[in-house]
Amino acid sequence: MATKQRGRPRSFDREAALEQATMAFWEHGYEGASVADLTRRMGIGAPSLYAAFGDKKALFDEVVEAYAATYGAFASRAVEEEPTARAGVGRLLREAAAEYTDPSRPRGCLVISGAVNCTTPEVEAALRDRRNANVAELESRIRADVASGALPATADAAALARYSGAMLQGMSQQARDGATKEELEAVAETAMRAWP
Repeated sequence: MATKQRGRPRSFDREAALEQATMAFWEHGYEGASVADLTRRMGIGAPSLYAAFGDKKALFDEVVEAYAATYGAFASRAVEEEPTARAGVGRLLREAAAEYTDPSRPRGCLVISGAVNCTTPEVEAALRDRRNANVAELESRIRADVASGALPATADAAALARYSGAMLQGMSQQARDGATKEELEAVAETAMRAWP
C-alpha cells in the first residue's frame, strides 16, 4: 500500500541547492555563511532549507561529505593510486596547485578554510578530525614504505606526514591569498625536496 506524501512537494532541485551551499560555505566558511546568505544562494526559503537539509550544521556536514567525494577527491586518489607515498604526496601537492586555483570555483580547500574563525566547537572539531585523519592516513602509507624499504629506515613517518599536511594547508591559504597555479606548483616541487 503506497503512502501519501504529506505537505507540498519539493519545488527545487536538491542537488543544485546543495552545490550552491557548497560554493557559499567554501567561499565564506561556516560562520561567514548566514542562513539568509545560504537560502539566497540556494534559491530557496528558510523553511525549505530546514525541511530538506535540517539546520545549518546538518547542511554543512552534508556539504563537507559532498565536497570530499567530488572537489576534494583528488587528494585520496593521488595517495591511493601512486606506487609510493612519496609519489602520492608529490602528485597530491601538484594537483592541489591546480585544484586550489581553479578559476571556476572558490580558491583553496573547503575543509581547510571552512573553520577559519569558527566559533561552533562541533564544526571546528569535525573539520579538525577530518584533517588529522588525512595526516594519519599519510603517516600509515609512509610507515608502509619505510617497512618495505621504499623509504630509508631513518625516515620519520610522523614528521613527513605532518609536514605534507602543513604544506597542503599552507597552499590552500596561499591560493586564497592570490597565489597562482604556477607559484603553488613551485611550492610543491620545493616541498618534495625535503623527502628522503
